[in-house]
Amino acid sequence: MKEVLSPKDIVQSGLCIGCGSCVAQAHAPQVQMDFDEYGQLKPQGPSSWYQRGSERFTQTCPFSPAAKNEDYLANLLYPTAPHQDAALGRFQSNYVGHVAEEDFRMQGSSGGMVTWVATELMRKGLIDGVAHVIATKDPQADGRYFRYRIARTEAEVREGAKSRYYPIELSEVLSLIRETPGRYAVVGIPCFIKAIQLLRHQDPLYRERIQFTLGLFCGHMKSARFVESFAWQMNVPAEQIQQVEYRQKDPTRPANWYTAKLTMKDGQTVNRDWWHLADGDWGAGYYMNSACNYCDDVVSETADVAFGDAWVEPYSSDGRGTNVVIARSPLIESLIQNAMQEGRLQLQEVDAKFVEQTQAAGFRQRREGLAYRLTWSKDGVKPCKRVAPDATSQSRERKIIYRLRYYISKGSHQMFKLARKWQKPTLYINWARVTLSAYHGFAYHQGKFGEMMTRFKQLRGH
Repeated sequence: MKEVLSPKDIVQSGLCIGCGSCVAQAHAPQVQMDFDEYGQLKPQGPSSWYQRGSERFTQTCPFSPAAKNEDYLANLLYPTAPHQDAALGRFQSNYVGHVAEEDFRMQGSSGGMVTWVATELMRKGLIDGVAHVIATKDPQADGRYFRYRIARTEAEVREGAKSRYYPIELSEVLSLIRETPGRYAVVGIPCFIKAIQLLRHQDPLYRERIQFTLGLFCGHMKSARFVESFAWQMNVPAEQIQQVEYRQKDPTRPANWYTAKLTMKDGQTVNRDWWHLADGDWGAGYYMNSACNYCDDVVSETADVAFGDAWVEPYSSDGRGTNVVIARSPLIESLIQNAMQEGRLQLQEVDAKFVEQTQAAGFRQRREGLAYRLTWSKDGVKPCKRVAPDATSQSRERKIIYRLRYYISKGSHQMFKLARKWQKPTLYINWARVTLSAYHGFAYHQGKFGEMMTRFKQLRGH
């Protein structure tokens, strides 16, 4: 590995997640984040910046092999945490349940806990703003459907409810935090929270102003092409989409039956269950950022509090949504405990094994799968992870699944690019149907050809 890395080194190695931390630190208007040819956000700037290695970048990029890892950061951040677990990291307590007050639960994709904690911090006067992701008002003019912004009122905080499976980046909001004194909370996925903590570790200003971090459990980052694929498969023009909802909530259906909903400029709405989309199986990895292949943090181990969905029964069948929560900060733990006693939160404490089971597929991909992927040859910067390379512990079937997932992710970017260039949506959709059928054949049916064909016919019927 080179002693000092540049943004170009990380991007060309497939390790850039597009968090924007490097751009925020550049303090130069000609350096910015923008979409690449595959609909993923990447740093853009003059070669004098893009190709120049720096010690600061090497230490603050979340996927840099020289950056402090999650264990180091968590030990520094939560030294008094009474529990430490191989999957969850350090923590005070874990919970499963939902928000009982007002309509937090129905407004969110899950149990409403992310928005509730952010709102409670503001109600208690502990912060002046929340950096979170919201839908843009005019996505066609803005060039993206979602972006970070700072909420300064409870009403604005609640506008950030719902899941967003779309590329976003931190550069603009980090610049605002630098320019505007105050106390802030930041909501983000694991690698973004790690980027924040690495930045706080290096920079006293961010350490002072970013008071709380609220982490989300994460499967992987999607590209912007996922929205366009929705449009192709729902037979609507992508350039007319005004609003995207990835998980339309329906209390009468199981929470894990995802339904995508698009709202057009004329007010028309269309929706489709993910199961009927050619690329709708999350685990298959369509549009996944390549950096996600080298992540070993499922549950935001460096966040003061982290939230996920309770993907185990009976919770996964409850269409109203249920959260699992990992509290690491003693202060946030006390906020949760007080609200439970007041009846505002309907939570019960659970052990680390329960939380791990709710994210079992994610941990297989980020631990067993990662160990296998680390044995593959790779050009450029080599990742340094807490998982040791291992190509012997996995079964033959699991290895095939990890290989399929990797090539589906890579191929989805390339095939969508071709279909988009040639204006032939069916080129991509048919490819996605075939690859998903193959993936399901190995993932669920031990490679039986007949089962693959049955799944292909089901997808073709929609």
